[in-house]
Amino acid sequence: MLQAEMQAKRLIPSIELPAYAYIPGSGLPHPLRDPRGHSHGRKRVSPPALQPEAWSTHRNYLMGLDLFNYGFYWEAHEEWDRLWKSSGPDSLTGKFLKGLVKLSAAGVKVREGSIHGVRRHAASAGEVFADVAAESDLDTFCGLDFTILQFAADRAAQLNYKQKFESGKPVRVFPFILLPDGETIG
Repeated sequence: MLQAEMQAKRLIPSIELPAYAYIPGSGLPHPLRDPRGHSHGRKRVSPPALQPEAWSTHRNYLMGLDLFNYGFYWEAHEEWDRLWKSSGPDSLTGKFLKGLVKLSAAGVKVREGSIHGVRRHAASAGEVFADVAAESDLDTFCGLDFTILQFAADRAAQLNYKQKFESGKPVRVFPFILLPDGETIG
């Protein structure tokens, strides 16, 4: 589930990754609002709610994992945020997705150079995962292990991010990927 590999297996290889990784304030065109944006003009239909027992066939959920694992943190945040809204923010699934939204927001903050933002979002993600684990009384949810998610969030909050990254280039900033149970690095 949590791998320290350099490359993740694409979960939905038939969907093309964006042309660039958006970082707010970097001067890159906003993906949705700017006509030059990588997703401008695309229909944004509300995704179907994520059902925990059917996570392995939910395109939006899996696409969020692909985006996160390949360094598209803003785009993963957007994908999971839309899914969070359609799944019901106060539902158990919604709360789980909120943790993923916060973990991807931590990735955005790394790219923005805001260490305070990284720590705040990553710590909050860990708390959300702990709460959902306690409420669900499950070890895994939607293919991801809670103990490992909490460890990943905690690790993300502890790291010192000094490296500068090329604007727009997708870069994995965390030393882990989120790999659902049953998947392996290919």
